[in-house]
Amino acid sequence: IMPSQFTESLTHRGNCVVCHPVNPPHYCPAVEVIPSPWTLPESQARAVQVMQDIGMKPVVAKKECDGFILNRLQYAVLQEGWRLIQDGVCDAKDIDTVMTAGLGIRWSFIGPFETAHLNAPDGMRDYAERYSAGIVRVSESFGRPRPFEGPTLDQVAGYLEGEMPVEKLGEVREWRDKVLKDMAIFRQNMPERPS
Repeated sequence: IMPSQFTESLTHRGNCVVCHPVNPPHYCPAVEVIPSPWTLPESQARAVQVMQDIGMKPVVAKKECDGFILNRLQYAVLQEGWRLIQDGVCDAKDIDTVMTAGLGIRWSFIGPFETAHLNAPDGMRDYAERYSAGIVRVSESFGRPRPFEGPTLDQVAGYLEGEMPVEKLGEVREWRDKVLKDMAIFRQNMPERPS
């Protein structure tokens, strides 16, 4: 819910921001700090400081947007994965493998723009010159969003229920949280990136 949808009539609305954590927040330190159109800059700055003081990594939004930042990026990946499955390009397991054995590994310590900057000999400007036309061409083929329903839902849910039966989701969540905890410890000891 965007902050403007529930703070407009508040007496001290300028002091209100949304702090949207990633789940589970005790292992994923990113937290989005989202202002409304009337949030005072000092209120957002104070929220950022509080988040930093408790060990979180604030992502400071310059303005509100539906879905915030993290969900919009997550939804873009889910939508394109759904489209690839629905169009018969690959299976859900292949999408998960692309993330867990490819993009997810890389993106766990450098972001997509940092990755692009490193993937061309002369950095981001070189990357844009080399790959922009291809990225635009492929992006134009994405089409409209598709609902998560029908035979594709049956295929994706069937794969997931085979890998992680619903009655065992508690155990899988415990495993996920242990891995996230171990990754958080690793990240605390990870060497600083040269700059």
